[in-house]
Parts: sequence; C-alpha cells; structure tokens
Amino acid sequence: MDCIKILLKRAALAALILMAAFSASGEEYLGRDGFLSLAFGDQQPTMHTLWLTDDTRSAAKEVVGWIPPALRLRYWQVGDSTAWILEDIGKYQPITLGVVVSRNQIERIEVLAFRESRGWEIRYPFFTSQFSGLTLAPDGYLSGPIDGITGATLSVRAVERVARLALWLDVQVDS
Repeated sequence: MDCIKILLKRAALAALILMAAFSASGEEYLGRDGFLSLAFGDQQPTMHTLWLTDDTRSAAKEVVGWIPPALRLRYWQVGDSTAWILEDIGKYQPITLGVVVSRNQIERIEVLAFRESRGWEIRYPFFTSQFSGLTLAPDGYLSGPIDGITGATLSVRAVERVARLALWLDVQVDS
C-alpha cells in the first residue's frame, strides 16, 4: 500500500514537472522557413543584417518609442519587400512575430511563437489581418486603428509596437 502511495506521488510530481516545462516553453505556431515561405512564396529571399548604432537606437526610440535590446537585426528581402522576425514582451514572456513590409506598408503579420498564458487569440487572422495596408504615421503610431481583444491588451500592444518598429526599420534599409 505504501509503495502505491509513493508511486502515485512520484507520478503526480513528474506530471507537474512536465506541465511546467510545456507551459514555460510556449507554443510555436510557425517556424522561420514557414514564415519566409508565406512572405515570399517560391522566391528565395536574401538575408541581410541591420546594425543598430547608438544613433539608430535613439532615432527609433524617438519615432516609435521602442527598440529591441539587440545590436543587430536580421531581415530578408525580395525586391521592395522585407520580412522581419522580431520579439517583444507581452506581459511576462516574449512574443515572436514575423512582419512583412512592402512599399512602406504592412503586407502581413504572423505570430510565430506565443509564450504567455493569456492573449493567444492574437495569432488568428481576424486580429492580424487588421494590420494589412497600415503605414507608420508621422506621430510614430500606425495609420489606422487596431481593435483589441478583451483579456489580451498587453499582447495586442506588443504586436502594435513590433508593427511600428518593422515599418520604421524598413525605411532605414531603403535609405
């Protein structure tokens, strides 16, 4: 009888450890190659690196109010279109987003990985499709409104910040 209790306790502990490991890792919806395939179809994009100098970081902070803590950002390009894979924090965890910008406007946004416990609804097209065609307004915000999702306010704000940054970065590679 004691052996059964010990085994049950060990099984419960193992289950808790597994649940914690899976919830901490989040969920990956789309990998880099899948995103680039959606962004460019059969065309093979060229990978580039944009180095973030102190001046670039200051300018981004002034225009869009946010810059990732990286020294360089990779992006992919075909013709006038660039694809960016960027991360921002929702409430506690990073959200990985892919943004395609073409001719200074957002072509598409995809949620590649989501690690928060709430707000995962931002991955669905009913939300992400709102960004298509938006540009960066002179005040550093998006050119149109974005309808939020109840209970996902911080995730929605993270997507908006990443969208604004991707639009700003796209202008930097064009100049």
